[in-house]
Amino acid sequence: MVVVGAGIAGVACAAELVRAGIPVEVRERARVTGGRMASQRFDGRPADLGAAYFTVDHSDFAAVAEEWRSAGLAREWTDTLVAYGPEGRRELPGGPMRWAAPRGLRSLVEHLARDLPVVHDRLVLTVEPGPRVDGRSCAAVALAMPGPQAALLLDPALGAATRAVTGQRWSPTLSGVLRFPARRWPDFRAAFVNGHPVLSLVCDDGDRRGDGAPVLVAHTTPEFASGHLSQPTAAGPAIEQAVRDLFGLPEPAELVHVHRWTYAKPATGGDGTFHLDDDGIGIAGDAFGRPRVQSAWLSGRDLGRALVDRLLGPPG
Repeated sequence: MVVVGAGIAGVACAAELVRAGIPVEVRERARVTGGRMASQRFDGRPADLGAAYFTVDHSDFAAVAEEWRSAGLAREWTDTLVAYGPEGRRELPGGPMRWAAPRGLRSLVEHLARDLPVVHDRLVLTVEPGPRVDGRSCAAVALAMPGPQAALLLDPALGAATRAVTGQRWSPTLSGVLRFPARRWPDFRAAFVNGHPVLSLVCDDGDRRGDGAPVLVAHTTPEFASGHLSQPTAAGPAIEQAVRDLFGLPEPAELVHVHRWTYAKPATGGDGTFHLDDDGIGIAGDAFGRPRVQSAWLSGRDLGRALVDRLLGPPG
């Protein structure tokens, strides 16, 4: 059994298979586990580059969040955000609790994957009928990645799986990490930015991390990102200036990093919480449901359970 992708959906899927005693290999093309729950260290300090936080309203995922909290990996962050728009700044009504991870959201996925056989720097090229992964037969395969990436792997003969991924539509974003000389911006945790040509969300990473560092992480609009996917670093000055203008910051920031997310957020997805066809091809991720960390975990978990039933038979 092969799981392709070591984001939270792939890890949740693989965990169910391992728990049932099914041999599995998780193949991840990147050097690290985490997927879009990405964080990277700059001068020894982590900053979240992908998902900004996670929320919890499902009892099963609440148990996972509590496991992370007990391990000292996650904490409740804030239930209050602000919005900036043409009319200025406004406080948003109290919403769901947003959770953050002091060591970065990637640490949460790594924790779930700690006992799983994850192989990094392992690029999968083809998934064919059989199923066969790069020419080798396996009992089944789970693709835990954005649909457009999965479509590149699938043999067109896998009709149901191909339709499931090509029906997905995704939007891009760029994430810019900005380090300032001091914390001089108005107090906020995270700010949605409406009607802006560059920005869609800005997070106070020092508040999110709990260390008070003068670091902001800005996420751009899909439209702005679409024009800079070939050279994301070149968009850095525009992102930095937009953040300074938004908060009235006189001092320039050090642009630490710009990260390109070609497939950042699903705009359309699939029915149910996952796809599993008669060819033994499963597809999981946050395109099945609301685009949230919780949705990705539930999708992977549910696909894993369906694969266990397929391979071993239903319990009882």
